[in-house]
Amino acid sequence: MDRSDIVALAAVALLGGAQAADAGPCTARITQLERQIARGGALVGPSGPQTVDAQLHHQPTPGSVRSAEGTANADAAAALARARQADAAGDAGACNKALDEAALLYGIE
Repeated sequence: MDRSDIVALAAVALLGGAQAADAGPCTARITQLERQIARGGALVGPSGPQTVDAQLHHQPTPGSVRSAEGTANADAAAALARARQADAAGDAGACNKALDEAALLYGIE
């Protein structure tokens, strides 16, 4: 994850905290996950599943690494966005499902 990703993640965490006044059913959990990401995940970033090529011991190319990082970042951002949207709509089930997905992508238990 490069410096611009870290800055963007910090901005998301701050904006998420600003929405606490309009707390939904899982606002606290969203805030907690964003803080965990900012503390530990920002240096590592989200990850995806191991590819078949990796299982076959094929070396990644710089392009395939960038592509995988981009996909993982997009998937994690989408999961957090779905969580915020579900929280705003009062849908605790959908919010928790999206947060579970985001936590899995970041390797947070």
